[in-house]
Amino acid sequence: MRPPYLLLDIDGVLIPFPNADGSTPATHARHDVVPADRSADNPVTVWLNPDHGRLLMDVIRTGLVTPVWCTSWRLDATTLIGPLLGLPPLPHVDLPSPQITTSHPNGYLWKRDHVDDWLADAPAVWIDDDFTNLDHAWAAERDAKGAPTLLVQPDPHHGLQPGHLTELRTWVSQSPAARAA
Repeated sequence: MRPPYLLLDIDGVLIPFPNADGSTPATHARHDVVPADRSADNPVTVWLNPDHGRLLMDVIRTGLVTPVWCTSWRLDATTLIGPLLGLPPLPHVDLPSPQITTSHPNGYLWKRDHVDDWLADAPAVWIDDDFTNLDHAWAAERDAKGAPTLLVQPDPHHGLQPGHLTELRTWVSQSPAARAA
């Protein structure tokens, strides 16, 4: 069995959303980046925890997962965010730019239909801050059909925590793919 994909979101996971007072975690450093659809005089300010790169690389180096960006940052994840964290170039799920006003237009995360098609029957760990109960039901259905799926959902104001990666490692080490290796 192939290693599970590790699908990584960015906003709310690696870039926390500000609290009501506008603050971000003290662990995060400010960076101004220029996404492909912007000009240099109109950068985007992001807050990243420099420890995230090391923590993610510790997981990636095990070879037990295949990391892939799964974010509306698309290719900018590899060219802008990854280098700031010391991550190697990673492929990305080519998500569309939907014209939606909510991230749950059908009651579940808008990315899910695209991810479902992209994954087919591959096992996956998906880290995103924006899952609904319908997404968790989808993951359980994939499990039942033989495609092990773990959804990890950080608090969007705190982002990815070491405990989330411990959960991922424990799940992956107990998966059929790890036992077959």
